[in-house]
Amino acid sequence: MITFVLSIVLLVLGYIVYSKFVESLIGVDANRQTPAVVHPDGVDYVPMKPWRIFLIQFLNIAGVGPICGAIMGAQFGTASFLWIVFGCIFAGAVHDFIAGFISIRQDGASLPEIHGKYLGNGMKQFMRGFTVLLMILVGAVFVNTPAVLLNQNFTPDWNIFVWVIIIFAYYLIATLLPIDKLIGKIYPIFGFLLLGMAVAILVAFVVYQVPIPEVWERLDNQHPAAATNPIFPMMFISIACGAISGFHATQSPLMARCMVNEKQARPIFYGAMITEGVVALIWAAAATYFFHDKAELCVGKSGNDMVGVIANEWFPKVIAVICILGVISAAVTSGDTALRSARLIVADFMHVDQKPVRNRLFVALPVFILAAGLLIFSLLDTAGFQVIWRYFSWANQVLSMVTLWAITVFLARLKPGTFWYCITLIPALFMSMVTFSFIFVAQKEGLGSFIPRNIGYAAAGVVTLVLLVLFLRSLKNKKNID
Repeated sequence: MITFVLSIVLLVLGYIVYSKFVESLIGVDANRQTPAVVHPDGVDYVPMKPWRIFLIQFLNIAGVGPICGAIMGAQFGTASFLWIVFGCIFAGAVHDFIAGFISIRQDGASLPEIHGKYLGNGMKQFMRGFTVLLMILVGAVFVNTPAVLLNQNFTPDWNIFVWVIIIFAYYLIATLLPIDKLIGKIYPIFGFLLLGMAVAILVAFVVYQVPIPEVWERLDNQHPAAATNPIFPMMFISIACGAISGFHATQSPLMARCMVNEKQARPIFYGAMITEGVVALIWAAAATYFFHDKAELCVGKSGNDMVGVIANEWFPKVIAVICILGVISAAVTSGDTALRSARLIVADFMHVDQKPVRNRLFVALPVFILAAGLLIFSLLDTAGFQVIWRYFSWANQVLSMVTLWAITVFLARLKPGTFWYCITLIPALFMSMVTFSFIFVAQKEGLGSFIPRNIGYAAAGVVTLVLLVLFLRSLKNKKNID
């Protein structure tokens, strides 16, 4: 329990101290007009109250990541606590904050446009396609998860495709409507529900006097299949949204188009990530206890299943149902904004005015058709969902890596002749090593079945070193930004 309490304290201190340092470094200006003030369009550029934007951002970036991802990461043991805390403070929250701030400064630019400004036109073109594909994967995953949970827990006699159609219909409506008409009204309710789940788990820790393991007791790999799941990189891929996630930076421009003051960026972007880190830590601690002390309940259980195991073991039926509904709402509220983000990214690079609803429908329909195809594949074949989830997780961290490199170039140009860019360079190098190690080390998803693990790590190290050399060479051509 000491480790858990200290971890919470560190996350809070990270927001109080480190976020203010980052804010001063990037030059947040309270007097500079934001895109929502300069040209509100009533659809995507809509001024909203800061507390409402915070809850929307929190739900946008959360999904089931800080719950199911943290639970799956907890299989590796207490090392998961360290990654959630330090990854969140020094990588994930900085990643979300600076990417969102750049979007504000660039008229609410979508993430691929930011990549293009700092990493070149070739990268922009590639990331346009890559990011839209990731959004479609997120949309498919986050229809599958709530549909399965609703069907299993509430309507076992229904055909699951009834829930699929209902959720998909909601996604289309949420994607097309102005952001303040549906998302802006219901997200705060779901936000409080998700936070309430975390508080309920905290209360259970006290009531049941849960003996949460300490990091100094055991820091080795405790995954049941440790031989094929080394902590590095598998834990860092599993725990994405609770520490760092490229998906988050795709959501930041949605909120950058709704802020009326740059000073709101720190509490909304950095603060939402820290809040998510706290939620992830709570669920990771609960799962770690169950994996250690109630292992018989956890055999063969997925991350979604473990939510039900934990809730039904600790809470009365009513509260357990609320917990499950909280997971469902978390998935739904990331799926709809993922597809909305895909619409905006496509509209940005095609230069399609999104004020007329027919234009929004024109852009959204192909995205939904592709998402529906992947969704049907995942529902007809259980293995199909696992394939989609694994590649979603990896693609998510690839996106975080690319975004970290982009904001590192931003900092290098913002503060020429200094080394302040190292605050994102170090996370960029680390995530590069993580994502390329996954390619070379993972046995099912990568090349781990064909090459020795030490060779895989060496290959990932070489690629990471090449990226560092390319970045250092680019500094010779640096220039100040606006």
